[in-house]
Amino acid sequence: MFERYQAWQIELEREPVQYMERLPELLAAARAELAAFVGAEPDDVTFVPNATTGVNMAARALDLREGDEVLASDLEYGGCDLTWEHLCAQAGARYVRVPVERLFEHRTDRTRAVFVSHITSETALLLPVEEIVARARAEGLTTIVDGAHAVAQLDLDLEKLGADFYAGNCHKWLCAPKGAGFLHVRPEWQDQVNGPIVSWGYTNPATFISRTERQGTRDAAAYLAIPEAIAFQRAHDVRERCVELARRARRELCALLGTEPLAPEEAIRQMATVQLPVADTDLSHRLFDEHRIEIPTMGPRRDDLLRISIAAYTEWEDVERLLVALPSALAR
Repeated sequence: MFERYQAWQIELEREPVQYMERLPELLAAARAELAAFVGAEPDDVTFVPNATTGVNMAARALDLREGDEVLASDLEYGGCDLTWEHLCAQAGARYVRVPVERLFEHRTDRTRAVFVSHITSETALLLPVEEIVARARAEGLTTIVDGAHAVAQLDLDLEKLGADFYAGNCHKWLCAPKGAGFLHVRPEWQDQVNGPIVSWGYTNPATFISRTERQGTRDAAAYLAIPEAIAFQRAHDVRERCVELARRARRELCALLGTEPLAPEEAIRQMATVQLPVADTDLSHRLFDEHRIEIPTMGPRRDDLLRISIAAYTEWEDVERLLVALPSALAR
């Protein structure tokens, strides 16, 4: 897959004029493959560099006004929290963060939208997005889902899910190159969605795809490599092994640390977060510098959490190295 990614980059540098002329056709083919993979119509999906960009585009499409409220769980990714806080402050609106199990208790007649992650970043929990989206839509609320960690961890059917906006990353669990993400938008919202910049895609007759896709000269190789990543994922699907390994790792880590699990095992896929006995801002650096183990504490907001990720190449022996190294690293 990486070789195909580099081949697209080489083609751009060798024949940039021909490449740019072919690019709309190439992107359309890649979008079709991605759309089939996530259960969507190709023209409802546009490429973005990452899920955060997609969330920003969705948030701006709402055109928030003074007094509006956006309801979100208190488990959301910090970068997207900042997006909503910034846009709400500009509009005179409120960003309301509450425990996910009490989400709709805080709905008011001023609530415009519900924002929720499919799989959370800090706590690595699979949220009941299907139920949340269905209830929100039944109550007339716009739904925005941050699916940054869901693509290739879960089998997605975005048409069935029915969220108004769904932002996803392909560079995480699908293993596409960095800079490969997407935003899925229901047709009734597409006229309100703008690209990150105004460029040739706004020439009449402009469309959702042209406005968001024709963003000036740029390297589109990460997008064009997505079909290769999808083919690899389909040929090497070991997700269930990874899920079992992640759950086993969480059990062992909780026992080692003497802390309770954050949620039932059913809420765990290929990532698992455990609570540390005390917050430790330097633990990740010590584990990497002294043991070459790369694992994040979920700072800057939650340095009391340690998140393990189990990819296709991860073996139990890798987890055992962490279990051996962790006590001394914490003691330091």
